[in-house]
Amino acid sequence: MAQIHAFDDARRLARRRLPWMVFDYIDGAAGDGHGEAANRQALRDIHLQPRILNNVEHRSLATGILGRRQALPFGIAPMGMCNLARPGADRMLAALAASRGIPLGVSTAASTSLEEMAAAAGGQAWFQLYFSGNRDAADALIARARAAGYETLVLTVDVPEVGRRPRELRRGFRMPFRLGPSQIIDCAMHPRWSLSTLWQGRPELANFGGRFGEFDRTSSRAGADWDLLSHIREAWRGNLVIKGVLDPEDALRLKSAGVDAIQISSHGGRQLNGALPAIHALAAIRRAVGADMPLFYDSGLRSGEDIVKALAAGADFAFLGRPFSFAVAAGGTHGLEQFTDILQSEISIALAQLGLTDIRNLSVAALAPATREMLRYGH
Repeated sequence: MAQIHAFDDARRLARRRLPWMVFDYIDGAAGDGHGEAANRQALRDIHLQPRILNNVEHRSLATGILGRRQALPFGIAPMGMCNLARPGADRMLAALAASRGIPLGVSTAASTSLEEMAAAAGGQAWFQLYFSGNRDAADALIARARAAGYETLVLTVDVPEVGRRPRELRRGFRMPFRLGPSQIIDCAMHPRWSLSTLWQGRPELANFGGRFGEFDRTSSRAGADWDLLSHIREAWRGNLVIKGVLDPEDALRLKSAGVDAIQISSHGGRQLNGALPAIHALAAIRRAVGADMPLFYDSGLRSGEDIVKALAAGADFAFLGRPFSFAVAAGGTHGLEQFTDILQSEISIALAQLGLTDIRNLSVAALAPATREMLRYGH
């Protein structure tokens, strides 16, 4: 099996294996991809400040969020239809979460039911909710999550309308997954993926159908508002995380509304092509909400050093999506284990270079002075 040494290896191997439409669904972004590229460039522009002679022989990456100890400072972001990357990908991700002690976001649009994922993830599953415009449907999903034993609900709020992703549109990608003439040709050009998918069955939206209705990925969610948040906060007594926040005023209002954590995210550049880089929003939001409000971060992360940069800029925890999707596409369980080992090693090495022994001691002091100034003024 080909080895994964970095994100680019996982992406290259996944591109070789996946049909074009599936690869472009995972890899694509809104518009011409400028927003995704801006996220990456902003992270590249952050410089760390190495320190020396601090005896960093023994280092810990364990941390605590929402009252639970986590073995590593990162988790798996919720992703829809993961089984398109590889049959059984959802369960592989759940097994990884359970074995490594990291949280796994289970999407409303998952290809394995939220109940099965909760059972497979060993207490590490968080349920991610999309509001479809129907409160009864949202309440039903919340009730199912509660009954399945979820302790954390993640409400995604940055998809009032699904961003236009031209790469998907050119390939004719849509969910529920359907095949037309061009998609059949595409699949024929990628027989390993096609035969394994045919053998194990076409991926479906597992949380819908029957009495739970249907899910339209492209439907408007523009009716979500602060009253909906109040309703969900009342209905869900566990941990409530709000994902997709980029504005400090919104973050302050969320803090006042009693949410348990805020996830700074531009949806990986998949929603608004011209949105500001999420890492700049993170720094501004941390200044606004203060030191005690739990902040999570996703968007543009590709390496352990990226995670260290996000934590130094103000995040308490990080989530990655695309990299795990490519890792499972490239190598299944082995690919996921390899990529997780890479992230863990890169974070540990970065801590040593920064003169630190505990991930919980990472702070803005680890950023180079010029980077601190850049993030403070947002340019």
